[in-house]
Amino acid sequence: MSAPRTTPWPLVALFAAGYLAPYLLPTTVGRLGSGLHLSATQAGAIGSALLLSSASAGFLLASRVDRFGARPLARCGLLLAAVGYGSAALTGWVPAVLAGALVGGFGSGTMTAVAASGIAAQRDPHRVTTYGLLGVSALAGALYLTIPHLGPGHGQPLAAIALTALAVWPLTDRLPARTVAVRGTLRGGRPPRMRSGLLLAAAMPCWSLAQNALWGVSGRIGGVQAHLTEVTVGVVFAVALGAGLLGVVGAGALGSRLGRAVPIGAGTVLIAGCIALSASAHGLPAFAAGEVAWNLLYPVVLSYVIGLAAALDPRGRWAVLVGSASSLGTAAGPLTGSALASAAGFPVMGRVLAVGLLAVAVPLTAVALRAGDRRTAVAVVELALDTPTVPVPDAFDTASAELRSASPVRENPEPVAPEVVALRLDAPAVPVRADYETAAPNSYASTSAR
Repeated sequence: MSAPRTTPWPLVALFAAGYLAPYLLPTTVGRLGSGLHLSATQAGAIGSALLLSSASAGFLLASRVDRFGARPLARCGLLLAAVGYGSAALTGWVPAVLAGALVGGFGSGTMTAVAASGIAAQRDPHRVTTYGLLGVSALAGALYLTIPHLGPGHGQPLAAIALTALAVWPLTDRLPARTVAVRGTLRGGRPPRMRSGLLLAAAMPCWSLAQNALWGVSGRIGGVQAHLTEVTVGVVFAVALGAGLLGVVGAGALGSRLGRAVPIGAGTVLIAGCIALSASAHGLPAFAAGEVAWNLLYPVVLSYVIGLAAALDPRGRWAVLVGSASSLGTAAGPLTGSALASAAGFPVMGRVLAVGLLAVAVPLTAVALRAGDRRTAVAVVELALDTPTVPVPDAFDTASAELRSASPVRENPEPVAPEVVALRLDAPAVPVRADYETAAPNSYASTSAR
């Protein structure tokens, strides 16, 4: 009889807080431009710098979350986000705003790294990822409805992210202070499934860049090309994020019935069409249709991608690395979208991004197909213990593992370091469970986070 599944709400909250900055990118970039009198390219560059800082945190921490512990790292990320975004919201001096955005972005990336690493180790990573996406979509939708009524200025979106970080802080008490030290890793320390992981990490920046190049200029498309007010654009974004909630719920209900390749490949193709439609909109109907349909599909595909990355390595290394690689594309998105729109106009920008997404759908689908039923080879790890010797049974039936330690009660004891026991796993290091569902897996969070 299996134990009942419990939801790790601290990881869900960290996931939502880490992804909030990319989700609020359109209003953040738009208000930076209007509130600080910056050009569209300059405002987009600050948004890109924020997301690039977030990606750098993920790359630095990809294999170090276990070493430092989830709770200290999470609190460090929350503190950096609160201080960085808060200071950027309170000042009108552009260099100080940029510095605060960089600090806050590093905090967001730290939160996302901790969340991705923890989610990958869960019994059902896709379910936890779904809750995280539901949380950030609901929160961002509420903020899109609220921020336009709080008056002009650049600080409101940044302050909202800072306050969210402070609100999540109490939940970190339930995170582990430190993870058991693990010495000795799969195949000499490399993450498993190197080819699939590297191909996924190489494809995700392009996928995220196309998404966020449009997302970063969506506010301008609605205001300049579709001739809508900020309030109307905010309502469209809120409805679109509400559709995203439905998409995430649908992905959770769909589970593994279609596998991972179909949702990722077909979903990416449909997103390409939505981007082209939204970028060519000249009125409310086309703009709303493109944004709502796109936001309906985006979190669905993202949840399967995060789940796929988590399935490649239960220690979460590929989940963090793929999420950080995605954040690189997310970081370049606002600047790329602004540059393309300024050079060729929004419709041409949309067509270029759509073609790029169609191209990147091929390697993403290939990774999903290759990773379907593969298992990782036998692993031997060493666990550091507090006592020099531990008398144990000869076998653990439930784990199908043999544990050998240096013990004075055995005949012909072998010389073993007194503080270490070797654990040999005869079962696959990455068991394939039916209840992994679609993720049999993000997180993201450029980022992908979005």
